[in-house]
Amino acid sequence: MTNLNVPMYDPRLVQPMREELTRIGFQELRTPVQVDDALGAETETTLVVVNSVCGCAARNARPAVTIAVQHAKRPARLLTVFAGQDADATARARSYFTGYPPSSPQMGLFQGRKLVFMLERKNIEGRPAQDIAADLTAAFDRYCT
Repeated sequence: MTNLNVPMYDPRLVQPMREELTRIGFQELRTPVQVDDALGAETETTLVVVNSVCGCAARNARPAVTIAVQHAKRPARLLTVFAGQDADATARARSYFTGYPPSSPQMGLFQGRKLVFMLERKNIEGRPAQDIAADLTAAFDRYCT
C-alpha cells in the first residue's frame, strides 16, 4: 500500500510557502480528519486554498490571496492544504470540490457546505496576482456578508 503522506518536497523548502498563507490568517489542515472537522459542518463562508510548489501558477496564487483577504468583504474562515506535502489532507479537501478535477493551486469558496466559487490552475496560471485577486474579491462581494 502506498503512503500518500510521504512528502514530494523537502519540508524545509515548502515552509516559506506555507507561511505565506498562515501568517495572513489561514489555518493549515494537515490531515483528512482536520479537513472534515473544518468543512464537514461548516456554516460560515470559507475559502480553501490548495497551496502548491508549482512556480508557474503558485507564485502568483499566494500573493493574489494575500491581496484578496484585505478586501472589506471576505470569508469568515481561511483554510489551506498543501499539495505534494500533505497528500491525504489535500485529497480530502478536493473531495469537497464537487464537479472540479484536482489542480494545484486551486481555490474554493464555500457558503456553508456548498461550493459556490472555484479558481482552478487554468484560471490562475499566467495571470498577474492583481487579476486573480480581482476574481476572488468579486466572489467575496457576491457570497460573503
